[in-house]
Amino acid sequence: MYVLWCRLFQRVMKFFMDIVPFWRKPKMITGRDSLKKLPDMLRHKGIKNVMLVTDPGIAALGLHNQLLEWIREEGIECVVYDKTTANPTIANVEEALQLYREHGCHALIAFGGGSPMDCAKGVGARVARPHKKISSMRGELKILKPIPLLIAVPTTAGTGSETTLAAVLTDERTHEKYALNDFVLIPKYAVLDPVLTEGLPPSITATTGMDALTHAVEAYIGKSNTAQTIEDSVTAVKLIFKNLERAYRDGSDMEARENMQKASFLAGAAFTRAYVGYVHAIAHSLGGEYGIPHGLANAVILPYVLEDYGSSVYMSLAELADIVKIGQELDSDQEKANAFIAEIRDMNRRMGIPDKLEGIREDDIDMLAKRASKEANPLYPVPKIMKKDQLKEIYYQIRA
Repeated sequence: MYVLWCRLFQRVMKFFMDIVPFWRKPKMITGRDSLKKLPDMLRHKGIKNVMLVTDPGIAALGLHNQLLEWIREEGIECVVYDKTTANPTIANVEEALQLYREHGCHALIAFGGGSPMDCAKGVGARVARPHKKISSMRGELKILKPIPLLIAVPTTAGTGSETTLAAVLTDERTHEKYALNDFVLIPKYAVLDPVLTEGLPPSITATTGMDALTHAVEAYIGKSNTAQTIEDSVTAVKLIFKNLERAYRDGSDMEARENMQKASFLAGAAFTRAYVGYVHAIAHSLGGEYGIPHGLANAVILPYVLEDYGSSVYMSLAELADIVKIGQELDSDQEKANAFIAEIRDMNRRMGIPDKLEGIREDDIDMLAKRASKEANPLYPVPKIMKKDQLKEIYYQIRA
């Protein structure tokens, strides 16, 4: 009965998403040095005061300083919130919101990886719903009011947050990580300037790139696809297999960097419509409890979950294997699916990503699996429904 309930819920959600009129992608500003176009766009929109949300790493490197200079040259005030943690917390959102209000801001720029974007989305949600706590907006469509103008400027190629309707936040008191999902959280604009990713350390390039691959694969193998999400997922997978290791080996390869930004955007568009699966549910539980970076968690977890899906994903993974020309000498879908999973593991190894995760405490596994199950079921249209005890086995598999 539990599986039937999950599938019924997912079918209803798919029907709703197919007819909902609010779906959109952000308007893209793309190409090398495209960031230069942002200040003029703000001026033309009549923006007088904006808040830029970023993190301490970017602030320390001064990656946003040139943008601040260009914005202020246009006569626009810009205040910076730069305390976003790797897994942004409700406290981050509230602290940034106070700064937003104190300076009379009426627009948001999310500058960085997924963490600043999620934080900025949280601020937008609180501005739209000033009398609602973040916890009361958890889940689906709990905001339903326009947020301030939100512009996403990714400095990594992986999270896809620049195109999604989700803000993933952590309750710092309980260490629980969860999402706010609402169409109003989709950024209005996404600035995809590959120059911003040039200085990424190889390890960050690798894990954020595998994050994008996880988005594309989980969207593709799920049961709520549309023709568009299939097209976006396939294109993203092709781009990642062709460009991620190039970008990892040579950070100055602008063609590879640009293609990875495109892949991240498309993978984000795919999963924001077709959803993710147990890889993300498990990764979120680990990020909330231990602060494990999301991209790293996804990269490690992905092959384990794909293996545990078993025959439910043989056909879809075999299709992806054919698309990226893996296991062409093999005959059966099962063999091709296993070859695809093996290649993911090999990619991880070649880029220095570990096979298991440190720090998972055995005593926590029951609690972690409960949180992952609560996040995923019944919402995520996964290939095979897993209950808490089945998810617990995956934690043991990935635990170093």
